[in-house]
Amino acid sequence: MIAVDTIRADFPILQEKIHGQPLVYFDNAATSQKPQVVIDSISAYYTTTNANIHRGVHSLSQRATDAYEGSRIKIQKHFNAAKSHEIILTSGATHSINIVAAGFRTLLKKGEEVIVSAMEHHSNIVPWQMLCEETGAVLKVLPMNEEGELVMERYGDLLTEKTRLVFVNHVSNALGTINPIEDIIDRAHKAGAAVLIDGAQSCPHIRPDVQALGADFYVAAGHKLCGPTGVGILYGKESWLDKLPPYQGGGEMIQEVSFEKTTYADLPHKFEAGTPNIAGVIALGTAIDYLNGIGFENIAAYEDRLLAYATEKLGQIEGLKIYGTAARKTAVISFNIGDIHPYDIGSILDQMGIAVRTGHHCAQPVMDFYKIPGTVRASFSFYNTYEEIDRLYKGLCKAKEMLS
Repeated sequence: MIAVDTIRADFPILQEKIHGQPLVYFDNAATSQKPQVVIDSISAYYTTTNANIHRGVHSLSQRATDAYEGSRIKIQKHFNAAKSHEIILTSGATHSINIVAAGFRTLLKKGEEVIVSAMEHHSNIVPWQMLCEETGAVLKVLPMNEEGELVMERYGDLLTEKTRLVFVNHVSNALGTINPIEDIIDRAHKAGAAVLIDGAQSCPHIRPDVQALGADFYVAAGHKLCGPTGVGILYGKESWLDKLPPYQGGGEMIQEVSFEKTTYADLPHKFEAGTPNIAGVIALGTAIDYLNGIGFENIAAYEDRLLAYATEKLGQIEGLKIYGTAARKTAVISFNIGDIHPYDIGSILDQMGIAVRTGHHCAQPVMDFYKIPGTVRASFSFYNTYEEIDRLYKGLCKAKEMLS
């Protein structure tokens, strides 16, 4: 069970007022809010521990290194990776994806094929387009239907003996659809292809077991897990990470350097050049502890109830159309009201203290599919309430009245 009043007290920003109104924060798919324990973790690092990691014999450096690597272990256990060095700590999910894409520039050949889905975030489209342009590989797209579900009947046709890579998000950031990644991974492996799963939108709602899934790569963004911005996760099977060349050159990712030759460090340091966001990584470990303390089963059950309530409530507004009605969804509702521009609705809601996202949500091909410029997106988290959804409903009714 979720004790939502107690949980809300953990998030200081939820006490803020916007334009004189209590904040209703429904932009969780863009970034989650941070509990006080995460904020305190960042402050404590700079107050008591601030030092560079892995490079010093003095006490502060050792303390920082222990806390940093302790977070890596927490992340390994959370994702059930087999080994801690299969967890690469990055600046975000986009950085994680680009590490893999850059690595495959040396592995992918002209005429070979990669598959992406039609509902990807731009960060899981553009790197693969760049990769195909550079290597001469062919980019194929797994289509979606009006309900916002992938057309899995087409997947078998797209998979061929030339398929080398498949990329798909676990959850659509624009629609909330939970994709059938178990089936996607299994069939890709049978065809001899590797799979990267973009888990940026799923990880706040679902605790993934990367060993059970069998994914070759899985990425996540710390700031959507109640952690700070500027921190990301790349899980990769050891066998794949060993094959990929380093993404950046610099300190920490080397074993020996001379002007004649450089040898690279072992995993995970091969992919972690330079001084990282130490405080952010430590705070992400705190955030994961916090979320697991609530329990992902409890989070998912409560958010499902919020989604059902909001879907029924908003459905009462004449002219409101929801985009993405998949049978399996996380707590996201993307919608428009008649021909009113999403930006105008979002601006009026902001004056009422209600934060939603408007636009194409970095998923422009999804909007092109529906032949719309964008949507209003309300995305819920475990610290939201039914009463806040009622405020959204009233705000939308007022916005419709003002703009019609």
